Amino acid sequence: MKTLFLLEKEVLGKGPTIYNWQKTLGNLLAVACSDNSVKIFDRHGHRIELISIPGKCVGLDWNENGDTLATIADISPTIFLWNANWHKLNQLDSTMKDKMTFLMWAKTMPVLAVGTAKGNLLLYNQQTSRKIHILGKHSNRITCGAWSSQNLLALGSDDNTLSITDLEGVTLLQKSICGNVREMHFSTMKTNDQSPEGEKTVSLLAGKKILILLNIDCPDNPIELAFQQNYGTIVCHHWYGDGYIIIGFSHGDLIAISTHPQEIGREIFHCRDHNGSLISVAVTEAIGKVATCGNNCIKIHDLAKINEIDHVITLDSEPKGLGELQWVADGYLLAVGTQRGALHVFLARLPQLGATCGARIAHLTSLHEVTICNPAEEEPSLTLEIDIEPSIIGAGPDHVAVCLNNRVWFYAILENGNVRHLKEQEYNGTVKAVSLNDEYAAVAFEGKVQLHTIEDSVVSGSWDHKTLLLPVRENVGLITSHALTPEFLIYATDAGFICYFILEDWQLLTDFQHTVGIQRLFPDPLGTQLAFMDASGNGYIYSPIKKTMVEIPNFSSMHGILWDIALSSSTIFVAFNKENVFTYAFHKNAITGPRVILAGSSKLQFNHNPLLLYNGELTCQAENALDSVILKSHPFLEVQNVNCASKEELSHMFTQSLMLLRFADTWPICERLQLQSNWNHFAQAAIYHRELGIASQVYRRMGDAAMVLALQDAKGIEEKNLQAGHLAALLSDFDLAQNLYLSSSDPLEALMLRCDLQHWENAIQLAKHLAPQQMPLISKEYASQLEYTGDYVNAIKYYEEGMKDEKNEDHVNACNAGLARSSLHVGNVRHGVDLALTHPSQSVQRDCAAILKDMKQFFDAGLLYEKGQNFDKAASMYIRCKNWAKVGEILQQITSPKILLQYAKAKEADCSYKEAAEAYEKAKDHDNHIRMLLEHLGQPEAAMRVAQQNQSLTGAKMVARFLLKLGDYSTAIHFLAMSQCGEEAFQLAQKHGQMETYAEIIGPNATAEELQSIALHFEEENKHHLAGKFFLRSGQYAKALKHFLPCHTEEDHSSLDLAIETISWAKDEVLTSQLIDYLMGETDGIPKDARYLFRLYMALDQHEEAARTAIIITREEQAHGNYRSAHNMLFSMYQALGAQQAPAEMAANLLLLHSYVLVKVHIKIGNHVKGARLLMRVAKNISKFPMHVVPILTSTVMECHRAKLHVSSFSYASMLMRPEYRSKIDAKYSKRIEAVVRRPNSYELEDDNSPCPFCNHSVPNNELLCPACKNNIPYCIASGQHMVRDDWSICPHCNFPALYSEFTSLLKTESTCPMCSQALITEDIHLIADPTAYLQAIGTHD
Repeated sequence: MKTLFLLEKEVLGKGPTIYNWQKTLGNLLAVACSDNSVKIFDRHGHRIELISIPGKCVGLDWNENGDTLATIADISPTIFLWNANWHKLNQLDSTMKDKMTFLMWAKTMPVLAVGTAKGNLLLYNQQTSRKIHILGKHSNRITCGAWSSQNLLALGSDDNTLSITDLEGVTLLQKSICGNVREMHFSTMKTNDQSPEGEKTVSLLAGKKILILLNIDCPDNPIELAFQQNYGTIVCHHWYGDGYIIIGFSHGDLIAISTHPQEIGREIFHCRDHNGSLISVAVTEAIGKVATCGNNCIKIHDLAKINEIDHVITLDSEPKGLGELQWVADGYLLAVGTQRGALHVFLARLPQLGATCGARIAHLTSLHEVTICNPAEEEPSLTLEIDIEPSIIGAGPDHVAVCLNNRVWFYAILENGNVRHLKEQEYNGTVKAVSLNDEYAAVAFEGKVQLHTIEDSVVSGSWDHKTLLLPVRENVGLITSHALTPEFLIYATDAGFICYFILEDWQLLTDFQHTVGIQRLFPDPLGTQLAFMDASGNGYIYSPIKKTMVEIPNFSSMHGILWDIALSSSTIFVAFNKENVFTYAFHKNAITGPRVILAGSSKLQFNHNPLLLYNGELTCQAENALDSVILKSHPFLEVQNVNCASKEELSHMFTQSLMLLRFADTWPICERLQLQSNWNHFAQAAIYHRELGIASQVYRRMGDAAMVLALQDAKGIEEKNLQAGHLAALLSDFDLAQNLYLSSSDPLEALMLRCDLQHWENAIQLAKHLAPQQMPLISKEYASQLEYTGDYVNAIKYYEEGMKDEKNEDHVNACNAGLARSSLHVGNVRHGVDLALTHPSQSVQRDCAAILKDMKQFFDAGLLYEKGQNFDKAASMYIRCKNWAKVGEILQQITSPKILLQYAKAKEADCSYKEAAEAYEKAKDHDNHIRMLLEHLGQPEAAMRVAQQNQSLTGAKMVARFLLKLGDYSTAIHFLAMSQCGEEAFQLAQKHGQMETYAEIIGPNATAEELQSIALHFEEENKHHLAGKFFLRSGQYAKALKHFLPCHTEEDHSSLDLAIETISWAKDEVLTSQLIDYLMGETDGIPKDARYLFRLYMALDQHEEAARTAIIITREEQAHGNYRSAHNMLFSMYQALGAQQAPAEMAANLLLLHSYVLVKVHIKIGNHVKGARLLMRVAKNISKFPMHVVPILTSTVMECHRAKLHVSSFSYASMLMRPEYRSKIDAKYSKRIEAVVRRPNSYELEDDNSPCPFCNHSVPNNELLCPACKNNIPYCIASGQHMVRDDWSICPHCNFPALYSEFTSLLKTESTCPMCSQALITEDIHLIADPTAYLQAIGTHD
């Protein structure tokens, strides 16, 4: 919103300003000045006329079309009429004797109403110059009025009355009003019934406090609306929208109310625009704005978002305040008068003028400025300053044209980015449209088009091509629309003609006549496809090449059409109206023929005028600039990366991209969705639109080689209909394929298609005309189909047709087979049976037998089954007709259990029990077989064998009953349990003391109730072990433990093992404490073996307690000198705990004991150095071997001496010389030890070094702690040395590590693992290349 011009008081004079905009056109502004004149200004503030009047102007108004301005003065009876077209002033004598106070032109007629101070009325018809005087219309001054669209005049007067008058001056209504009448309007107010036709509601202000709504058809019930007192008095009111009124109040409040019946008078909006003062309110529905002014401020609201303020204009230069607001008719300009006599005019919105050529847009950015830009290709914008306010803009590749009235100004766009004025040209009528290409301009006026060169240079070497007035032919009507493309001038007429004029040849190329007149046409950039709208409001796509026309669906009330100028979207266009943009896709290459589909719609923002569509992006001319939006039909353009879209969004994008033929966008969407159905739809759409290259790529991506090959074959077909037929067949649209084939050069393809599809009825119809020689084959196939569907009569007909003139034996046999079956179905049994019996095919005989079976012709059916080698069914048929002789003949070939059972029952009825038993056995009827063995043949052993082999429940029960009679209770119990008679078996076992047998039989499949019953039985018999065992299995852990503890003996440890298992299942602290007390001896004073306590802790997952127990046990063994036993015990407990759960102390004890065990192994094989090193490790912890301190130290001294470890030998020899040990030294070693002490040797063989497996630091072989990384290094179970990475192996039984070289060397003399004592051979040991996983698994111990 910016100031357009300002008329100061020096121009207009002092005092409040009276002014009025020209109606309809809005090009002129009439202002009443204080110097008794009326001045006329144009839209730029330039005065174009001065009208002097004899007195102060009290009223001025423009007629509806803006041609005439009427003015009245306070002291003159003359009415001044100024013609805007001729700038001529006429004076009309009103002959009124009193002062004129009011004038207003009618809305639809050239009738002027003038009211006077005494209530008289004059109606002047400008067209007929007729004057009608109505005296006494009111008794006092007429103050206000309003015309309806039906030319009814409502007047308000100071006599507090309202009158309604027609064009003849007849008073239709006179009604008193409670207050002075000020400001009134005609409008339409909705009612509960259908809305009345025309404006029947008068709204008026009564006493500035009440708004009255009066229906002139029902004047006795007016609606009176009063408002809050704090709003002040009503300043003015205006209707807008669908029955809404906006009202301004003197205290600055602005409200909007509804006149809908259910909410009449309800405030739907309220705000205080101005504090303490509101002067005027103006509404324009042309651009949807409402303006208010108060104090020195103007505020603008958008009617669509009335709660928001769009603009605020502060006029600090108007300290006395503002006056009346007025919008120009088109809403582009807003004027406000001031109390000091000035008039401000603001530019609210520019006229939306724009044109495009390709991607270039020329649009109006100021009243005298045109901007040329290319947003699609991002070229720099150019600005063109012009001297006029144009009404039309035209754009070409290198030119721009602006026009006003009948003149056009042409400008050239230079390569350096400047714009140069070329010329100004005048035409013989008001210009309606301008189109440009690179050389020509086509200007439409008065139903014609002037085609001429833009620049004056010669075109195509001929002056004849410089100008032409179209249409060149008569009787084609008036041109309604035209367009220029690089090659053509295209124009349409009101007679329905579309004409293509070729510019190069300068002649009419082609024309086409539509059924009705054409309003507008819209060619694509090349003109090869044309969209147009006809006089009926329908839309079509016309192809000038094929001269075909396709209707646009869902097309009505559209304002225009835009083609997408992007090469990849050349078949996409949009149609738009004020509110919506509809996207269409023109499928011109579809195999069904060209068609147009609606691909989606998008909302069009208010006051947005579409100018350009490029690659799905719509560029619109908005109020102040261009605005680009991506159409909702192109969702794949809104997402920068399909990987970020949801599945629902991707599915929508997939559908839209296919509809718009944007196959390049479809591919990544399918890649993201990863659904086979999407790829199928993609490929089918590509085929449908003849994009065979893309379809081949999709099927290749899907791995469908057959479709790829089929498309390659179709791609080589040049004839369109033949190719389309193949493609329709690939899409399974066979009717379409047939029609396309028949219209092609090879109609036999239609017959081949129907044959391949087995559509034999269609094939017969086609073959009659296309290939009669194929009728026998097709007749046979059609007969087969008829037979399948049950039409046997026609099947016989076509089978017989198929055998005519046919020599092929297989074909004849097939027809005879069909005849046999069909004859049977229609009741010709004898003929059908004869054909079947003589037919060479057994399957045909079996089929005919099945038909006879359904017909209850059992004997014939049996014959055919027998002939067809189906003996089971043959026997069944013979049985049904009681022909036992025939059954006996084929009995050896029968395999059906059902038939055999029937035979067996028949034999049993004849008392042939042996044959019956054999038949039952062959039929696998084990129950009856057992019954026959027991009841009739007396073979119980065979019956038991059959029952056990086949797990027959009924058979087992029969055997059990038989055994009970014989007194074989244990076997009977077994078969009762087997037959699931558990209760009966239990009672029998209980009665005859066979409970243990019963318990053993039911085994792991017993239920809890059965186990409890067994346990209670053993409890009654004081068999505690068995009672506890079954209480444990039934889940009664307390009772189980109660029975296990008393039956524990030194010889039998199984009860204690079960007690520990009971605790592990029970997880009960009380039971656990009870068992611990028992094991510790607190119950009976006898401590039990500590290993049970260890097992208990392990069962309870109390690993720390288990570890402590293990250490105590092994320490006790060590204390008694049982080192091997302690080693084995500690190893087993270590294994039970696992390396991760075992404490460091336990691992250290195991290392010492294992080192002690290894000493004997290495000394035995003569490896004294390893033995000495191991003894030194043991001797360092000699306190852990109290029973053998002196022998171990003695062995250490002697082995160190042998291994040349003299310093260590001396050290341990000196220890032996202590008084407490010296006397205990074996006599045969005492002198040698004393000699080591007396003659010490300082030589000590150093230990070899090898790398730490953790950090590769060099560490002595027998050192197990790395000084660098502080890790405990795993030790070799074969040598006691620390492990190294490149010599790693493990025992396959205990998984303890060993140096591969040492382990394999040891196994040459030993046959077991030194740690777990399991048997091993060298081949069991494997070198591990990377022991990292093992190192991570065992962890480290500080």
